[in-house]
Formats: sequence, C-alpha cells, structure tokens
Amino acid sequence: MPLQIGIVGLPNAGKSTLFNALTQANATVASYPFTTIEPHVGVAEVRDPRLDAIASLIKPDKVVPTTIQFVDIAGLVKGAHQGEGLGNQFLAHIREVDAIALVLRCFENPDVAHVSASLDPIEDLEVLDLELSLADLGTVERRIERTQSAAKSRPKDFEWELKTLSALREHLTQGRSAQTFGAEGAGSEADERVQALLAELFLLTNKPRLLVANVGEDALPAGDLLAAKVVEMAAQSENQAIVLCADCEAALAEWPPDEAAAYRAELGLSTPGLDRLVKASYQLLDLITFFTVTGGEVARAWTLRQGKSVWYAAGQVHTDMQRGFIRADVVSHADLVAAGSMTAAREAGRLRSEGRDYVVRDGDVIHIHFST
Repeated sequence: MPLQIGIVGLPNAGKSTLFNALTQANATVASYPFTTIEPHVGVAEVRDPRLDAIASLIKPDKVVPTTIQFVDIAGLVKGAHQGEGLGNQFLAHIREVDAIALVLRCFENPDVAHVSASLDPIEDLEVLDLELSLADLGTVERRIERTQSAAKSRPKDFEWELKTLSALREHLTQGRSAQTFGAEGAGSEADERVQALLAELFLLTNKPRLLVANVGEDALPAGDLLAAKVVEMAAQSENQAIVLCADCEAALAEWPPDEAAAYRAELGLSTPGLDRLVKASYQLLDLITFFTVTGGEVARAWTLRQGKSVWYAAGQVHTDMQRGFIRADVVSHADLVAAGSMTAAREAGRLRSEGRDYVVRDGDVIHIHFST
C-alpha cells in the first residue's frame, strides 16, 4: 500500500490549496469552513534528478518515478474530538495515514476568514494538538473498557495490558503525546511490547509529524515572524518544519516548468516548495529510494524504509522476485553515472553481486535475479 501523508489543519489554513498543488487533483477550495467533507486522496510524483540521469544513460521507453499519497482531511475545530464540525469523522480519516503534515496559517487575508479573532499559528497548533490528544484519550478509554470486560473471566491474561493502558491514559491526560510514552528502556523487549500496543491503537499523537508554515507570497523565501515561530516550535519539539506559500505553489504548478523556475528564482527560491515538502516527508518516515532498470525498457524509482534488505526490496518490486530470490546486482547511482553504462560499471568493478541480507542504500540501482 502506498505511503500516505495526511494534510491537517484548522479551516482556511490552506490545506486544500496545498493538496491541489501537490497532486493537481483539483479538490474544492473555498473561503468557508468544511469545504472538504470527505477526504480527498491524490498521488504526488517524487521528482528525483537521479532517475533522470539514469534514464539519460539507459534511454528506456518508460520512466516511472516513485510516489507518495497525500490525503486532504477537512479542517479541525475546537471540540472536534466530541464531534464539533464533524470532527469525529475527520479524526477517523487521520488514523489511516502514516504521518501528518500540520498546515499552520501564517498569512493575512481579509477575504479569507480565520477561525479565531487573532492570527497565531502556535495557538492554532495548540488547538490541533489538544484535539488529537483528546481523541487519543477517548480511544484508550474505550480500549480499557473492552479489555476490562475480557479480563473478567481471565484477569491474569490481561493484567499487563490493563496496567499499560492505564499508564497511557494518565500520560495523555497530562497533555503528553503517545510518541513519548514508553520512551524509557527503548530497545528492550518490554518497550517492543508497548510499541506494538500503540501501533494497534492507531493513535494520532503517535504518528510522525511535519509542521508546514503557510505564508503569503510576500514573505518568501524564508517566511515572516509568524513562520519563524513555527520553525522555532518545531525545533523545540524535535519535529521538522518547512516554510512555503500554498497559493503560490498551486499557481506555479500550472505554469510551464521554465517559466515557473524563473519566477521562483525571482522570489529567491532555489527549489519548489512542493519538492521540499516531499523531501521532508521522506525524512520524516525514514525512507530511501532505489532504482531498477527492466530490460532497458523501464527505468523506475521505488520507495523503501531505511535499513531494509535487498530481499525486502525485491518484494516491493514483485512478490515472485522475493519468493524466488537468488542474488542482486547492485551499483550506486553515482558509480553508474560515472561509468556511463551498466556494462562499463561491471568492467570497472563497480557492479557488485549481493545476497539477500544486503542492506539497500539510498540511490542503489538494483537488478534482481530470481527463479520462477
């Protein structure tokens, strides 16, 4: 299943505009709350110059970039965990994503109403965090009730789970995120058991998160004082943050590439904000990219978790390759480009034969040998 990033924020923060820019899926955008009732799902290509370089050497018939799914989730409001603004439905949608991008409004626009009297992205973030935490608290309390019922006939079987859930409930009640629960003793068998329980609960505050400071075009490239507050908050909480202008990115996504690049240069932007968002999402989820070239006909990029073996990567390409895995021919992207061809890379000793336990590195070009 493709990796998913949920785009979350208060109404009129620019979520749907950013989603449209990322995926060019044309979700409805308007200046009133709850335009997005059902979540929109779109696929964004991960632009990678390394794939372009490989294609220029191999000259395949087809070039296929890797992708990330983005989910545009309706604006949350205070009381969302209790159903305010259809909040229960919206929070349920968030539970399915791999990570959350929190879009925080850092732009003034009298034509686009804000949910509060003053514009303060940190206050907005506090509202979002509170609603996510309270939603998690409700999830944990419901799990405790079910576990207590099951424990009536077999109390010892559920003793650990009830004790852990009670501690988690207290942790969340104190305003702390599920990500920080059980941090002590990391790597131990007990901690692995806690992490398995957290994963089973699909808690919102246990998901990796990225703060997106959505600024006006006049605040580019670095952002203004409001954006600086978001960046500082991210640093304090060990989260990532990026600054971009969703309106600007949405407009430039429809321009010819050369004209868009020239205008970005005028704004002081070296790369599109969308590319920075995708890159940050990769870092957030600890992802890397590897490449395959199939019979010289298709050059393709693939997404893989950092630290995974080439046997696991084979399964990403096709289950038959994983099932019948024999070995993998591997060359780094840099070595392939320097050599000029796969044949030249082999002759130079840069193309290696690796077994199933080889840990894939970012930028590896891989050819899987397998039996059917």
